[in-house]
Amino acid sequence: MFDRIAHRYDLLNRLLSFRQDVVWRKRLARLLPERPDLRVLDLATGTGDVLLSLYRWSGRVASGVGVDMSGKMLAFGRGKITDRGLGQCLSMVRGDAMCIGFRDASFDAVTIAFGIRNVSDVPCALREMRRVLAPGGRVLVLEFSLPGNPLFRRAYLFYFRHVLPRIGALISGDSYAYRYLNQTVESFPYGEDFCALMRDAGFERVLAHPLTFGIATIYEGDAG
Repeated sequence: MFDRIAHRYDLLNRLLSFRQDVVWRKRLARLLPERPDLRVLDLATGTGDVLLSLYRWSGRVASGVGVDMSGKMLAFGRGKITDRGLGQCLSMVRGDAMCIGFRDASFDAVTIAFGIRNVSDVPCALREMRRVLAPGGRVLVLEFSLPGNPLFRRAYLFYFRHVLPRIGALISGDSYAYRYLNQTVESFPYGEDFCALMRDAGFERVLAHPLTFGIATIYEGDAG
């Protein structure tokens, strides 16, 4: 599915979020650990927007790897890294968030944006993130959530169920992909329910940072 929409993925992210995705990635970068020369892993990296944002906006990333299962997404991402002359410090590999192909304690930060709800075993993926984090490292999970305000929630769900899928289908040419988006978001645990999953996976000092009236949330957790 992601191979099919790779050619319009970045455009649709900007359009359908009203460019809030850019704001959210900047916030993610600000939550990286406060130390220099970070080694960063970005899972479900897609076309690399998160990886590039972490490098650009934090100023603390020495090296970064993006991992994704979609070969076409990775092809677009590698092109963006090359165009920016960052091939010496950023790279992309094909892989699975439930079986991360790196040794224990390899990274200072692990991020995943709008990808955790797509894995078939969320607790397994969270445990893998914990495994590859060095002591004192941090995981940052950016994911859609549902607004708490009842009026705004109704308006948001109308947009999510009826407007977003039509625009997504029109521009991407794939009607299923953007129906899938709203279906998975509405059924995925968020808020305290997701924080509990992170604590169960071994993360400490777990925090939830709601964004844009609660339509997205950054979950932060530290390795002991």
